[in-house]
Amino acid sequence: MRRIALIATAVLVPVVVALVVLANVLGGDDDRPAAIDGGAPAQREDLPVLPVEVPPATPEADANCPALMGTLPLELAGEPSRRVDSDTPYAYAWGDPAIVLVCGVDRPAGFVAGVSAIQINGVQWYVDTSDPDATVWTTVDRPVYVEITLPPAVDSAPVTALTPQIAAALPYQEPDPAE
Repeated sequence: MRRIALIATAVLVPVVVALVVLANVLGGDDDRPAAIDGGAPAQREDLPVLPVEVPPATPEADANCPALMGTLPLELAGEPSRRVDSDTPYAYAWGDPAIVLVCGVDRPAGFVAGVSAIQINGVQWYVDTSDPDATVWTTVDRPVYVEITLPPAVDSAPVTALTPQIAAALPYQEPDPAE
């Protein structure tokens, strides 16, 4: 019985190999990969460089922003990061239309401590919805202000996703709207 199994294996393996080779030779008339429906997601190199206006870097920004910038993700809310053109290294962007983060911005106009802030995961944000083309979220309880500008069709998910990096990189500081 054992001898029959060995003979069957010895005959069957070469037959299967021959059939696979024959199928590839006769059935595959091109070396292209199979077509996949749907477009590929945008990659960083596919997106144009985004000009971002930033305020001049302050000593506070130079002292605090590098810790945050080094922790930012390559993908945010399903959008790839993209290159930016700015006067400081404290700007970062994702997707098209762009979600833009700038570290070291000016205190947001209209901020009133204890009244106009929203807290997400321990970080307080001032939200400016006065521009119909963007929603601007600005941290108000860190040693430097961090601004995230969202396109109008994007909800707060990117802000929520970035809050842990901001909280870890920038220590809490009591909000002071009267600076």
